[in-house]
This record gives sequence, structure tokens and C-alpha cells, in this order.
Amino acid sequence: PDQPPLHPGSTSRPGMINILASNYPQAITYNLGRFKFTGFGIAMLAAFIIAQIIAQHELWRRGHDPAPISDLIFAAVIGGILGGKIYYAILMGDVSALFSRAGLVFLGGLIGGIVAVLFVAWRKHVSLYRIADVGGICVAAAYAVGRTGCWAVGDDYGRPWNGPWAVAFPNGAPPTTVQNMTNMFHMHFPAGMNPLEVVSVHPTQLYEVILAFIMFLILWRLRDHKHAEGWLFGLYCVLAGVERFVMEIFRAKDDRFFGAFTTAQVLAVLFVIAGIVIMQMRRNITATAPGIHA
Repeated sequence: PDQPPLHPGSTSRPGMINILASNYPQAITYNLGRFKFTGFGIAMLAAFIIAQIIAQHELWRRGHDPAPISDLIFAAVIGGILGGKIYYAILMGDVSALFSRAGLVFLGGLIGGIVAVLFVAWRKHVSLYRIADVGGICVAAAYAVGRTGCWAVGDDYGRPWNGPWAVAFPNGAPPTTVQNMTNMFHMHFPAGMNPLEVVSVHPTQLYEVILAFIMFLILWRLRDHKHAEGWLFGLYCVLAGVERFVMEIFRAKDDRFFGAFTTAQVLAVLFVIAGIVIMQMRRNITATAPGIHA
């Protein structure tokens, strides 16, 4: 009785159980003295740790020195944060967004992380294709873990929906109220609805956790491919681009600067094209394009 009401019709069909929307996930926050740890921060830390473990294991298994991975992971952290914040500030059209706690967009973080890792690998004279081939597996695994953090803080959710696994975020970032969904994402609701009413949405964070884990399983299954180093990263780009393009259909967003397509969907298409090009370039092992094993 003390929970805010859902959008009317969230359990419209007799016998339908709106499983997640009846639970109202609470934001996960831990206070340790003057420091505050959120579910998102914890998930991000776990994501980078998992990426480092996988990268070091794969390089060692393939017969290569895993020592540079620590520096590359650190570069990925810095580049990922900067890329995500810059992308967010551009979308918001507000430079001050760079200094807020909110806004760490995945595509921006992915681009920033890739640039930072490749730069450090180049400076350390490490094969870019070798690192990239292992990196695709790591990013997929890290993404699956990192997206649980978005669920933990109620961020990056989907469009209003009354389906069987819809979920509401009364304490989300921001809460899924009629007012927020209308003002921030330009969603439309029936006239007369209470602006403070909490509505149910697609749990896109969980969709992405599942899809990212599937990407990881595919890449893990193909990690002993017979192509040149870098081919697997091309496949990752294709899978990640398709995943992002599809997820944008369900996301609560309003950045459709390219007609019916969002900015992220346009970038996703570019990722797919780049991935196909990389896969073709690294399809065959040659004197200048070695295989994955030392």
C-alpha cells in the first residue's frame, strides 16, 4: 500500500503477473565513512577486474606475455570514463555535464576505451591486433557485468511498457515518473495522469546483461579461431553493433538526430561495417598477419 501506483493496465490481462514491476528494485548504496559506494561503481570495478583476468589468461594461453595487460586495463578505465562523459556532454549540449555524477554512456566509453588502449599498446610496442583479438572477449564479459550496475541504480531503462516482466524505478536515476518520462524522453501518456505517478518500463539493463553474456559465449567459443590476430575483434564489433541497434528500439531516449534513428543506432551501424572490414582484412594468416598462437 505504501508503493506508488503503476501505469494503469500494467496487469491488464487476467492472470498476468507483472513479476518485476511488483518488486520496485531499490538503488544499491553503501556508505563507508565519508565514501559512498553505489551498485554502479561496484559493478564497474568488477567489470574491469573480470576483463583483466580474462585478458591475462588468454594471452598466457596463447603463448604471449600477459604483463602489459595491467597498464592497458588502466588505460581502458581512464579512456572509458572520459569517453563516456564526453559523449554524454555532447548529447546533453552542456559542458557542465562533464563534472556531474550522472552520465557515463556505454558507446562513448567503448570508443574512448578502445582509443586509450590502442594508444598505450602502440607506445609499449605491443601488437594492436593481438590485444584487440583478446579485447573483444573481455569487453563482452565486462559489459555483461557492468550493466548490472545500471540495474542497481535504476539508470538506462527502457520505454514505458505494461508487459509481464515490466519494472518500475521509483528511486531510479531518474525515477520513472510520468513527469520525468515526458520532460526528459518526450514520452506520451493519457491526458489527466498524475505527473508523479511511477510507470513501468522495459528492463533494458537486464536485456543487455543477457545479450552481452550471449556475445561473450559466442566469442569465447570462437577464441581458438584459425584466422589472423584481430579477426575476433571484428566479430565483436559486428555483434556489439547489432546488439546496440536493437536495444535502442526499447530504450527510453530522445536523441533521434537522424530521422527515425538515434545517434547510437548510427554509430552501431558504423561499428558493424568496421567489424566486417576488420574480419575481411584479418581473414587469412600471412607473413604480416600472424595467427593467434605464438
